[in-house]
Amino acid sequence: MKFDERHLIQLAAVVKAGGVTEGAALLGLSQPAVSRTLSMLERRVGEPLFIKGRRPLQPTPLGRALADHGQIMLSASRKASDTVESFRVGHSGVVRLGGTPFFMDGLIASMIAEFQNLYPDVRVDQTYGYFPDLRAALKADQIDLAICPIDILDEGSGLEFQQILPGRNVVACRVTHPLLMKRKPQPAHLLEFPWIAPPPGSPLLADLRSMLLSFGATEIKIRYSGGSLMSVVNYMKAADALTILPHSVVFALRNQKSITALPISIPHPERALGLLKRSDAPRTPAVDQFARHVRTGFENLKHLIKRHEQSVIWGA
Repeated sequence: MKFDERHLIQLAAVVKAGGVTEGAALLGLSQPAVSRTLSMLERRVGEPLFIKGRRPLQPTPLGRALADHGQIMLSASRKASDTVESFRVGHSGVVRLGGTPFFMDGLIASMIAEFQNLYPDVRVDQTYGYFPDLRAALKADQIDLAICPIDILDEGSGLEFQQILPGRNVVACRVTHPLLMKRKPQPAHLLEFPWIAPPPGSPLLADLRSMLLSFGATEIKIRYSGGSLMSVVNYMKAADALTILPHSVVFALRNQKSITALPISIPHPERALGLLKRSDAPRTPAVDQFARHVRTGFENLKHLIKRHEQSVIWGA
């Protein structure tokens, strides 16, 4: 015998509410409509579904058994509705995110955790890459959003870039570095120490070479290269080597009290960190919600970094 699922759902609502009027209200239906459904269902099964004369309504064993099936359907229907609503407002779904390693490790990872504390039903799938790789991944629909620094976005690229933080590089070192003992360290002093090179493909690597050449270096003393942010930080903690890092990353690590920025102004290209996505990408509420969270986080971070920069006397 085949049943109409809607009839079983109405039966479940009446049993749960203890009355036809109350059950109808639970489903947003009229009382006469639900009464007709129950009568139709009783005729179809050939057995009473409720014990006569009982108030509130008491189901018969058969009525209870059918109502249990209807309750499963009702619960599934409500879960489906909740899922749709949660997806529409960006409280569930998947965010496919790509970004440059140092920024992702130093800044974005904690923002992802904060976001998922608010929206635990959103899954974030993260990959690493630099601008050329991230651009290709966006166009191939392998990621929804990229967080990376870029110099310029070509017109007609089919991508949208929204700046979230101005670029600024600094020379990073351990907090007990000898240069910090100098009253006013100069760029020439930087050439007396070995360097840690950023990973291949990183724009920081080109920045490092350009900076040292501008200070008169004839050769670059690279002591260590290719490490992750954690390995670079751990290396610096135990050595006098220097490296170049975005100031925002050094600032984000300030509470560890292991590395800091030398108060020496250095040249660096005009570059900004931002959110990159395809112009024609379909709207995904969870991605939009995450992007808003990141923008808010960086808006707060921007003011803190600015205040910190103003408290440091940067050398010429």
